[in-house]
Amino acid sequence: MSTAGPAPAAPAAQAGQPEEAVEPGEPAQAAGPVAVKPPRRVLRAVARWTAAVLVFGAVGTGTAFGIASMERTDVPGLATEDDGRWSYPELILPALPEGSPRPFNPGNTAQIHHADLRELLIPAPKGATVDKKLAGGWTTPERFASEYGEGSRERIVGRLRDSALRHIAARGWTMPDGTESRVYLLRFNSAGYAEAFRDDLYIGSGPGEALEGETELVFDEDWEGAGKVPDTDTYVYTDAAKDGREHVRAAYVQAGDTLALIVHRQEGRGSDLEVPFHQTVVLQNQLLG
Repeated sequence: MSTAGPAPAAPAAQAGQPEEAVEPGEPAQAAGPVAVKPPRRVLRAVARWTAAVLVFGAVGTGTAFGIASMERTDVPGLATEDDGRWSYPELILPALPEGSPRPFNPGNTAQIHHADLRELLIPAPKGATVDKKLAGGWTTPERFASEYGEGSRERIVGRLRDSALRHIAARGWTMPDGTESRVYLLRFNSAGYAEAFRDDLYIGSGPGEALEGETELVFDEDWEGAGKVPDTDTYVYTDAAKDGREHVRAAYVQAGDTLALIVHRQEGRGSDLEVPFHQTVVLQNQLLG
């Protein structure tokens, strides 16, 4: 049995390449072609491009987050060209009690709005005369039911008293041109109770319970705001008979435990105030979403 002779000498390094050190006890690698390393200027260029991609990616993410945050806090787009919109004050979501989740957080299974319901009401626009009886405070089931036909009021009040209603907040105002607007927010013990009352008013399957003085409302075909606020539903109606004497528009917003009713009446006008009505519906929806 022959014994191993002295290890063969390592092949000479190529010109300009340092020799690779071999740790003691580490088997020597078989001789073969040596990979040519890219010039350092190439590596520097690759590093610069990688850094640039990361920077642009971070900027894009920040911009998207900023836009999403803007939709959930300050509501923009109020100081635009004169297209008939009303001038509302800056809208900011109210602070929540410490430790309380927002209505559509995964842990809030009942979809409860923990903020003060009165602070979720849209404020009156600039130039409006506020209804002193509906100035943004609490109101009664009877006052809410007065928006509907006289034959339906008793049933609506009874249904509210049996449906785990917690509060009703309301605000009303009249614009200089005589247009009247009223907004009601009804908060129940859970989203299930709010949805049951919504269904009891026949909302979604039709124009809902008839409003005072109105025998026929139809779906507003010009409404384009559906689906813009996640986890909420909006049902928008308009007066079918545009006879020039009075025009009525109504909208319901279903947002978790809260159902909103928005009513807009104008005397002797056609459809020229459609824009501010839709604007009011969108902003109230955003406050609840």
